[in-house]
Amino acid sequence: MTLIASLPVATEEMAQALVEALGASEELDFPTAATTEQTDKSWVVDIYFEDAPDEAILAGLISQAMNGAVPPYAVAPLPDEDWVAKSLEGLKPVRAGRFLVHGSHDREKIRPGDIAIEIEAGEAFGTGHHGTTAGCLAEIDRICTARDFASILDLGTGTGVLAIAIAKAFGKHVLATDIDAVATRVTRENAELNGVGSLIEAETAEGFGNKVFAAHAPFDLIIANILAGPLIALAGDIARHLDPAHGTVVLSGLLTAQGPSVIAAYEAEGLTLIRSGEMEGWLTLTLERAG
Repeated sequence: MTLIASLPVATEEMAQALVEALGASEELDFPTAATTEQTDKSWVVDIYFEDAPDEAILAGLISQAMNGAVPPYAVAPLPDEDWVAKSLEGLKPVRAGRFLVHGSHDREKIRPGDIAIEIEAGEAFGTGHHGTTAGCLAEIDRICTARDFASILDLGTGTGVLAIAIAKAFGKHVLATDIDAVATRVTRENAELNGVGSLIEAETAEGFGNKVFAAHAPFDLIIANILAGPLIALAGDIARHLDPAHGTVVLSGLLTAQGPSVIAAYEAEGLTLIRSGEMEGWLTLTLERAG
């Protein structure tokens, strides 16, 4: 169950300082946080946790980031709501590289030369509007144009946006996995909608012990758009399933402040950072291991 804590703060600078302090906290498993400006020009910081945080550590980090002040807050379960549908309300199509992610109501926005990916609001996360997904799309366009990849894994596929992008742009087969059965079902549906159903194998798999990974490994490209904590925890498994000669990893779902910890985890597994890009406060990291 996802938990949320909402903290009111006075300024954007204070909100950003709080996001960076919390996002870099290994003790709290690198929680994700988001900021929202209010009508009175104040800000709210929403912090998301997969497990109940240590309240003392959380309060201490808040106090440190806020110069001794601790705004009132409570950690509570995230309300059961269709957050993807909510997030798409009023949003325009998103361009990243040659890709255009859009809903059916925006098909007329497709231009000549666009690689259009149609995704509707639904039950799984990953619409392309988020800075992490858009950053991954731009990097996919760059690296897949420069090099040919044969065995590709989209880890934590969500709605399948990234797998669909690779299949549509480069005609490649992609293994798309997620721990959520709803996500893999939605990925299959979206793959069919976008005409690449035969190129995407969507499987529900929690942990690299699932036999589907061994059946396709080693991968010469692994894309993981998840969160900083899981990215660090999975560093060893990802490295072991990567092609030892020319493996490439694209990581996203992490805040700028979380970059050093994630990079260190993968460098410890023998990978080298070759590029880091930022979009809307989120990082996309590309690492390689040359044999």
